[in-house]
This record gives sequence, structure tokens and C-alpha cells, in this order.
Amino acid sequence: MPKVFISDRIPKAAADTLTQAGFTVDQYLGTGLISEQALAAGTHDADFLIATLSTQVTKAVIDQAQRLKLIANYGAGFNNIDVAAASARHIPVTNTPAVSTTAVAEVTLGLMLALSHRIVEGDQLMRGAGFDGWQPLFFLGHELAGKTLGIVGAGHIGQAVAKRAATFGMNILYTQRHQLPAAREQALGATFVPFDELVSQSDIITLHAPQTAENFHQFNAETFKAMKNTALLINAARGPIIDEATLADALAAGEIAGAALDVYEHEPQVEPRLKTMKNVILTPHIGNATVEARDAMAMICANNVIRSSRGEPITPVN
Repeated sequence: MPKVFISDRIPKAAADTLTQAGFTVDQYLGTGLISEQALAAGTHDADFLIATLSTQVTKAVIDQAQRLKLIANYGAGFNNIDVAAASARHIPVTNTPAVSTTAVAEVTLGLMLALSHRIVEGDQLMRGAGFDGWQPLFFLGHELAGKTLGIVGAGHIGQAVAKRAATFGMNILYTQRHQLPAAREQALGATFVPFDELVSQSDIITLHAPQTAENFHQFNAETFKAMKNTALLINAARGPIIDEATLADALAAGEIAGAALDVYEHEPQVEPRLKTMKNVILTPHIGNATVEARDAMAMICANNVIRSSRGEPITPVN
């Protein structure tokens, strides 16, 4: 029977589906993230690999896995995989796009609301010193209504954010490599602008672009100086789009008003200064951490393995 190796704990439905379809399933169940050595051992005789986003599938791992026919990545991204090495071996790499859309869009709006209304800061206050009672000028935040939201990357998630933000009465700007069709812009109430204009005009900027060589540290010291000093920055996309050290500098200098991060430049490490700032919200990469999204991701991976084994069409990223 063909063997599938799963590099971490994922919803049980994937293994059950594969077993019922006649596959032998081996799964890493150790503590912490799987090491390169353990991954190599697990994939040495595997026909298929289901790898989670935190599993580093290196060239060395790929080269020694001589039977490998597919790498099904459990995540929308695939920066954890040496795709070039897989392509050189003619091994398709698949991912799990789209099913994360609703979860990430909802988390993004949650971070916007929490940061704008100082909800996390207020919770921390009440768990400590508390407050003296309601006062007219105490602990003021800002409403989303009437504010300009700048979306960097208007793919499935960016558009879902735009749709939800519009219900709060926000004005929507977006930027990306290619402009959306006019009918789609009209449906979203979104206006396409160059990156520099979005940066200077937005009250809140949210990132939803894939990680590329071109957008590495796209948000840097120069970008922060161009933003409004009242602006907020949300990142539930990819950590390296933001230079975290200069973000901390900008926040300390009052060049921008706040930030909420769900992903990190050197994940899972975080720029230490950000942890001390009251105007910063930090969450542990929970953008698509819902039962619904994670179950759907598991089934996509399992079905990609099954379809690949049968020679049926799949949609690889390489």
C-alpha cells in the first residue's frame, strides 16, 4: 500500500480518509516541531508527504525521499518548502487556498476593532489596577466608521476584508500588482490606488499579500514615515513584509499609532520591544485557527493525495 507521512498533528479526518482509501499513514506525534532528521526518516520510504506550514521541507529532505510523488502543504502559503528542489524532481506541491478566507478576514476585523477601541489594553488594565469609574475623556479609542482602510493585496482574503469593512462604513482603498475588474471594484466599494498613495491616505492598513522577493520589508522606516501618525497597521499575511525592528522604532517615535500582528518576521520569535508596547496586539498566528478552516484544509490535503495517486488532476503551485 502507498505510504503517506504527515509531519504534525492535523485533524483526524485526513488520516481516516486516507486509511479508508487504502493508504498506510504514518504521522509525527512528537512534542514541538518536527526536526529535519525526523522528517527525513519519516519521508525516506513515503510516497506522499502532508507537511504543515511550520515544517521546513528542505532540499536535503526532498532529495533523500526517492519515492516521493507529492508534497501536500497544509496551509495557504508554501514558503516552508524548497519548491525549486521539488520541481527539479518533478514532485508537485499543493496548498490549501481559499478555505482560510473567512477565518482570516474575521480575525483581521477583530484585530482592527480591538486595536481601534483599545480592547486588549482595557482587558489588561482591568486585570491589574482597574479604573476609578466612567469618565468622559477616559480611555478613548476610535470608531471604524468613516475611516479609510488601505488593503495591500486584494485576493480572496483582501476582498473578504473589504466586504466586511464596508459594513462598518469604511472607505476602501486597495493596491496590488493588477487592478480588479471595474464591476468587482464597484461591488466591493473599493478604489485602486498606487502603493504610496494608499500608505499616505489610509487610517488603517491591512496586509493580505503573499510573500515575495519584491515585498520583503515593504513596510520599513521610509514607509512608516509616510504613514499618518494616527494610522494603525494590521498584518495577518506574512511576517517578513514588515521590518519589525523599524516598526518598533516607528511606534516608539509616534510615527504611527499602533499595530496588530498575527505573523512575524522571524516566527515564532518576536521583536522584544513590541511585547512591551500597549499600542501593539500580538496573536500567535491564529488567522485560520478555526475548526471549520482546519478541517477543510485537512480534507483538501487528503483529497490531493488520493487524486494524485489515481493520476487525476490536481492544482500544484509549481
